[in-house]
Amino acid sequence: MSPETDTVLATLRQTLASCFKLIVAGDYATSEQSVAELGKFLNSISDALLAEEPQISQELAVELLTLIHQYVATPTLEQEVIDALAFELPKAVARFACVSARCLEVAEGVVNFFVERCGPRDMLSILLEAISSLSDPFMVPDCFIPLLSGLAKVIVLIQRRLYEQVKNAVPVILKVLTTMCLKSDDEDRDYEKLFHRAADIACSIRTVGVKLEGEEIKKLNALLGLYVLQITALVSLGMASDMPKCLLLVLQLSNFLHHCDLSYIGLLTGCEVDMITKLIIGDDSEVRADCFSQVKLGAALSVIWGFRASEAALAAKADLPAVLMELQGNWTRRWEAVGMLKYLFSGANLPWELKQDGIRFLLCIMDGNVSRSDNDCVDSSIHMPTMYTGLQAIEMMIMYSPDSASRKNAFMAFKKVLADIPTPWRFDVLVALIKNSNSSSMIGILIDCVKEEMRLEKVTRNAAVDAILNIEVSQSTSFWNPSVLELVEMVLRPPKGGPPSLPEYSDAVLSALNLYRFILITESTGNSNSSGILSKEKLQKAYKEWLLPLRALVAGAVAESKKDYEVACEVMCGLNPVELVLYRCIELVEEKLKHL
Repeated sequence: MSPETDTVLATLRQTLASCFKLIVAGDYATSEQSVAELGKFLNSISDALLAEEPQISQELAVELLTLIHQYVATPTLEQEVIDALAFELPKAVARFACVSARCLEVAEGVVNFFVERCGPRDMLSILLEAISSLSDPFMVPDCFIPLLSGLAKVIVLIQRRLYEQVKNAVPVILKVLTTMCLKSDDEDRDYEKLFHRAADIACSIRTVGVKLEGEEIKKLNALLGLYVLQITALVSLGMASDMPKCLLLVLQLSNFLHHCDLSYIGLLTGCEVDMITKLIIGDDSEVRADCFSQVKLGAALSVIWGFRASEAALAAKADLPAVLMELQGNWTRRWEAVGMLKYLFSGANLPWELKQDGIRFLLCIMDGNVSRSDNDCVDSSIHMPTMYTGLQAIEMMIMYSPDSASRKNAFMAFKKVLADIPTPWRFDVLVALIKNSNSSSMIGILIDCVKEEMRLEKVTRNAAVDAILNIEVSQSTSFWNPSVLELVEMVLRPPKGGPPSLPEYSDAVLSALNLYRFILITESTGNSNSSGILSKEKLQKAYKEWLLPLRALVAGAVAESKKDYEVACEVMCGLNPVELVLYRCIELVEEKLKHL
């Protein structure tokens, strides 16, 4: 043993002896100060260890923790001494848990000893305060493991006011876990043991439920449900790099869903999530909603894990085929599911495998056999904000998926969800998506969707005419209306003024030009003017305000690019298609104006 080790251990023995004398003597003020000094001394050692000071070694940390464990476990040690030391030692020893596996083991033993010997309500407060007090550089998984292990044990020992005690504990635990998982910049951190301890706490909460009845057990199960959903989301975020280990934890957490009366259909539509959230938070200012910030993501993930791995659905006692069938046959629930899945598609740092499973699940539920007409859905407008935000989330999958197959599946899902929206709102949703997109490529895709909707509508009308069917379609329920030209103008003459930026927005501009050309040709050959595109006023406006300024812009961009050969090649690749369609549009408009 080195001289430095001897010195540190000797100081620890002296400090413990001083605390003992003062506590036994009943000198409360001085004894409290002495115990606080003991905590400061231990903290200085753990600080030095993390700072890698040469005189402080991992072996010294193990010796120090072992000495503390032996001292507090002395059979003849008075209870009043143990109670006094409990205010500092669990918090202090937890800081050593990140030093080594052996330190973690001994620190966990020290905390568990205090849980066994001290009053459970006091220890609950002590452990929660210890959890809240840890900060960088000790804001790491291993430092919380001894404290969460102690909490799992102390919860089952509480005899009175069980729900209130658990309600106070859960937000503290979740706040720390959420902060670590969502703000961590260290992808190599191992969260497995930490989440197993978090799952142990869920087991303890379920265990104490047998002591409750009536409204209290209802609230406890709701609180447990929120806790499990939040942990499910955090497990999926924090252990993204190890999907097999992640699944094992999800299986453990899925076992609680049925106990909390949570079903896959209720989770995916959000109704049961809203119900338990309202029951726990409601008007209760003591429970902060931010500690449950990921429960909707957790609800969606719980179902997607069951879709991905049948054993997860089995653990949740869920009939997944029945869930799929119900969603396929019910528009409202299907649309609610889209609203919940958006949390999965837009979730940062989630494994792409889970997001891709979400897209596959969405494709399944959109393959329903429900027959309806647009007029059957008079109340659909209340769901449009959900459908809009859901489509925005799917857009992110289209743009950022790591491979072409995933992007293709996401686009297929986007089109199916879009087709599920009744025509009166489909056009408005597309326009809103275009207005709120900053991606030229995405705007181009959305405008192409508008063009395809118009093409299909025209085909349907022509088929009805051929069949001698008397079908009248109101402009308000049709894509063929004057608003579609406003959409073209939005791109070719942006609301903020001036022509569009090229070549950056060449994809959007090309799609807008193609849409304008399609409308112009279709209305001309069909002897119709539903969009108003053939009026002299509209043709002149398009010619003077959209097409000619755009021609000047394209010509200027081409001329400027020729100064640099490499830039010219890149610019021309983007502008050549635009130039070709632009000149064709100009020719068509000039031809029309000649005959007016």
